[in-house]
Amino acid sequence: MALNIVWVAFIVIAFVIALIKFIFLGDTTIFKVLVDGIFDSAKSSVVDVAFSLAGTMVFFLGLMNIAKEAGAINWLARKLNPFMKRLFPEVPDGHPAMGEMVMNFSANMLGLDNAATPFGLKAMKSLEDINPNKGTASNAQIMFLVLHTSGLVLIPLSIFTYRIAAGSTDATSVFIPCVLGTVITTLAAIFVVGIKQKIKWDLVFSTWIISILVLVGALMTAVYFMSPEMKNTFSTVSGNLALLIIIVAIILGGVWKKVSIFDAFIEGAKEGFNVVIKIIPYLVGMLVAIRVFRDSGALGYLTDGIAWVLHQTGVNTDFVPALPTAIMKPFSGSGARGLMIDTMKAYGPDSFVGKVACTFQGSADTTFYILALYFGSVGIKKVRYSVWAGMAADFIGVIAAIFIAYIFFS
Repeated sequence: MALNIVWVAFIVIAFVIALIKFIFLGDTTIFKVLVDGIFDSAKSSVVDVAFSLAGTMVFFLGLMNIAKEAGAINWLARKLNPFMKRLFPEVPDGHPAMGEMVMNFSANMLGLDNAATPFGLKAMKSLEDINPNKGTASNAQIMFLVLHTSGLVLIPLSIFTYRIAAGSTDATSVFIPCVLGTVITTLAAIFVVGIKQKIKWDLVFSTWIISILVLVGALMTAVYFMSPEMKNTFSTVSGNLALLIIIVAIILGGVWKKVSIFDAFIEGAKEGFNVVIKIIPYLVGMLVAIRVFRDSGALGYLTDGIAWVLHQTGVNTDFVPALPTAIMKPFSGSGARGLMIDTMKAYGPDSFVGKVACTFQGSADTTFYILALYFGSVGIKKVRYSVWAGMAADFIGVIAAIFIAYIFFS
């Protein structure tokens, strides 16, 4: 129901704004802009998003099947079961979905979006297999989705790359603010969904959360004291090296367990293209609605309205020029990335506004895109409270990012 309301609202609001522009402002091109946007986004949803994902899906689902046949997924699930069981109490002990979700979270933390998606879609399918109400999001699926949309990334490689391209002399200066922002968003996701699902914060769960925070803090501290050259090298090498180690470890593990490696790969890879075909309608529907909403100018009016309200309160509004990136991020990753780049071009990558925009970009993920992609892949039609839970975590992340930016950059 919530997703239906959001989808209809995007299109209707865009149409109403277009009518107002035509009648009162004499904008005779607005309807063409919206229609061109519909055709362009419908095409790019399939060509640039779905089909570009196909190769990655085929490879990593094939790789995951090797890991499954070798017992690696079950091993990972058992090792992390004390923590994961408390986050996902509906999932049976040692279920493969536990390991698959860990693989997804791990790839995300390394900043490897393309690798994370196949693992996540596989995990969502496993969760749907044990879902007693097919087509209605289970508590476990909602917790997984909202945690994924919180965008926990410990090595924001892409942001560093864009800052370097924009001429930054200190590209990694946003490293700790981005990590802090995404950690806070992830904790907010756990709290928001946890309260709704009545998750018990016992000693084991609290110890795991504290341990994770300590590890994150240790990583940030180590990087903080690196030289700029070492930071750039670390950021470039670490995530990609870790992914290659995982790939090689899975293959060698399969050899050790006497798995027919290539046959297992092909068997798993066959699922990849089927998943891509299944998600196309959901991607087209959501991305077209977002594009129409954006092209109508609704996003700009929303940003201006928030800026006006903030000005009336008398708070420091130096961050407001970077706000479009934060507002766009839940709707479109490419849109938010474009706005971040535009902000760095206009104000400079090392300016306060430029760094705030990067912090916004690194503090959350694309909630509506991920919701359409993941739930669409398993035919979830009733998303229950996942939309407002994801948006609540995103909102907390934005507020946190603003405070973090003032502490580090002001």
